[in-house]
Amino acid sequence: MRNAIPFLAVVLSSVILAGNAYAQKPTYKWTDEKGVVHYGDSVPPEYSQREQAVMNKQGVVTQKKQAEMTPAEAAEYAAKQKEEAQRRQHDMFLVSTYPSVKEIENVRDTRLEQINGQISATQTYIANLTSRMDGLKQRAMLFAPYNTKPGARRMPDDLAEEMVRVISEQRTQHTALDKRRTELQSVMDQFDGDIKRFKELRTSAAARLNNATAPKKQ
Repeated sequence: MRNAIPFLAVVLSSVILAGNAYAQKPTYKWTDEKGVVHYGDSVPPEYSQREQAVMNKQGVVTQKKQAEMTPAEAAEYAAKQKEEAQRRQHDMFLVSTYPSVKEIENVRDTRLEQINGQISATQTYIANLTSRMDGLKQRAMLFAPYNTKPGARRMPDDLAEEMVRVISEQRTQHTALDKRRTELQSVMDQFDGDIKRFKELRTSAAARLNNATAPKKQ
């Protein structure tokens, strides 16, 4: 009888250990291609690349594994993360830089005034170039090929070169004018968005403050 006791102890210990091992075995949760959620002690190989979670015996998720992404999906995810980080950074810039909407409007108006001044200066320069070109054209009418009279002299090289330079400068200034007008609209749109976002952030902050200071119901 004394020899049976150690044997029973060993058997009982093995049963307990096996039971503990079974009880500690985690439960996996995954979703198939139809969106149906499954639970089991292991994830089938065909779903190993999908998002899955590990739960303890109380049903609490203890680990999560994100679904593996294709290179295109990974690039898109990284771009979204970068965009979100930039948005948070810009939000911080707005609330830490401007005390009020009026201050944003003042900065906007200063920037628009600068661009409008550049546009006005460019327009004046273009007008001067146009006048210059008109004078050159009048001179060119005295020479061939504009002057079709027999014996008309050939246009001097310096006049032809000056006309080419003025035409080229006109094109350059018109391109610059278009860019400044585009910049003007872009700045207006940017500040409109900043003002809208600033108001949203202020409203959200005020709501959180009210919730934090509101008396709790008994």
